[in-house]
Amino acid sequence: MTLLEISWESIKQVVLFDKSSPLIFTNLLFWYFFAFVLLAYSLVHKHTAVRNGFLFLVSIYFYYKTSEWFFYLLLFSTVSDYFIGNAIFKSEVQIHRKLWLALSITVNLLILIYFKYAYFFADSFNNLFGTAYHPINHFAKLSNELFGTGFRFETIALPVGISFYTFQTISYAVDIFRKDVKPVKNIIDFGFYVSFFPQLVAGPIVRAADFVPQLYQKYQLSKATFGLALFWILNGLLKKLFLADYLALNFIDRVFEAPASYTGFENLMALYGYSLQVYADFSGYTDIAIGIALLLGFTLPQNFNSPYKADSVGNFWKRWHMSLSSWLKDYLYIPMGGNRGGSLFSFVSLSFIVAFIFFISGSWFVLGLTIGILLLAYILGRFIPSFGKWSTTNINMMMTMLLGGLWHGASWNFVIWGALNGLGLVVFKLWNRVSPWKNKSKWWNRVLGIFLTFQFISFTRIWFRSGSNNSWEDIGEAHNILEELLNANTMLNQIIRKMDLSIAWEVITGFAPVFVVMILGYLIHWLPSKWKMWYRNTFISLPIPLQLGITVVALLVLYQVISADAQPFIYFQF
Repeated sequence: MTLLEISWESIKQVVLFDKSSPLIFTNLLFWYFFAFVLLAYSLVHKHTAVRNGFLFLVSIYFYYKTSEWFFYLLLFSTVSDYFIGNAIFKSEVQIHRKLWLALSITVNLLILIYFKYAYFFADSFNNLFGTAYHPINHFAKLSNELFGTGFRFETIALPVGISFYTFQTISYAVDIFRKDVKPVKNIIDFGFYVSFFPQLVAGPIVRAADFVPQLYQKYQLSKATFGLALFWILNGLLKKLFLADYLALNFIDRVFEAPASYTGFENLMALYGYSLQVYADFSGYTDIAIGIALLLGFTLPQNFNSPYKADSVGNFWKRWHMSLSSWLKDYLYIPMGGNRGGSLFSFVSLSFIVAFIFFISGSWFVLGLTIGILLLAYILGRFIPSFGKWSTTNINMMMTMLLGGLWHGASWNFVIWGALNGLGLVVFKLWNRVSPWKNKSKWWNRVLGIFLTFQFISFTRIWFRSGSNNSWEDIGEAHNILEELLNANTMLNQIIRKMDLSIAWEVITGFAPVFVVMILGYLIHWLPSKWKMWYRNTFISLPIPLQLGITVVALLVLYQVISADAQPFIYFQF
């Protein structure tokens, strides 16, 4: 092979999609890409239309480097929802507006269901009716037949971040329908809103009402904003590389892959470690995304607010993945009736959940039992109005959490995880009426609430982690529902029946660096907010050369401990 051929192969590896070198925040290739974006951005940022068009193009390229040809799917969602949004806005007849909105929701959900739940529905259908149907990628097959492409159609891969941008486009149509926002000026601006690369593949989920006005604002970057952006990027990288990846590679993944090989104490420590890992991983991504967006002149919403400081399950969900929690509340819980009662949307959502549980279980008995319980609640509600209002409100809450669980994936484990969190919200509301410790102005009551909430949330992670895939090879693969459920049950069994505290000290000393990092991570998380604000503001107030110097030193240290294999952010698979 000649030197020219070697150079061309190297260029192709950098420029074209390469599964072994995805364009993620922890990959040096991304920062070369971002450096180019900033350089070109410095030439176009004064011209709004050109700026938006440029960022739209680089965002599409970013998605291509992350998810290959699935960027066509993103473009399809962009085009369809842009024209549907305009149709909703221009329609003066209410029934026409509803039909256009229904079309937007239907198209988006069908795409999401096809790519995310096809294997699940096929497996369930085959189990129920004894068939042997195997889903294929009809889009790839059609492209091969029409255009002579060579796409693989035997399997259906999951497009990275499809759940995030699908929810984003749905909210755009709903907000226009509600007259909360007007359509964007042109399709390029809308494409930029949908595909803005910092938050495209793992959020935070951006509302049109919050982001669209920023499309037309003049670019500004003060010294304080630059310092804040640099702080968030560095903070996110530290969370991801120093906490999340280190804990996962050196302890957590080993235990979760074979929980039966470890004692209950080791399983419990892995569970506590995973609570820190998933927070550091996901909030780390959000921090970096917010920092990058600030450098480009845009503000993304806060997505985390020290969630393990929550003193109740309700408070936790106001602090964790805040963009999804508020999305579920505004676009699911409230339309269902919230705490006011039921609605037609409640019935539709409930029917969807019942059907989903039926398919997951593959059992007619489970279907009959579920319907029977719901009918009993309905009958009791008719005769006891107070119970009817209470049950309807809590059914709405449970449905919201169940749908939130199913948003993460088609698995019994995600259903259980969603149901447990919904049950936690219901029980908390009941307990809070009679609790002698509900006065959180007393520090000991607050500490007790934080302790119990953390234990409960960590407990539910058993099913969340067992239903999640955490490697590039697994992203897009069908969930093995039975294996995941058994793995979760095994871990639960080890914790309950095989704790074996006699080896606790041996485990702690054997994994001393892991436990030091874990303790350090939790201590930083539980620092008072005013302390965190102090060191953030201190960094922001430093001279820019010193900020850059600290950043370079921190990055050099970080990349000495980074794993040779790129670790995907956990929420890429959702």
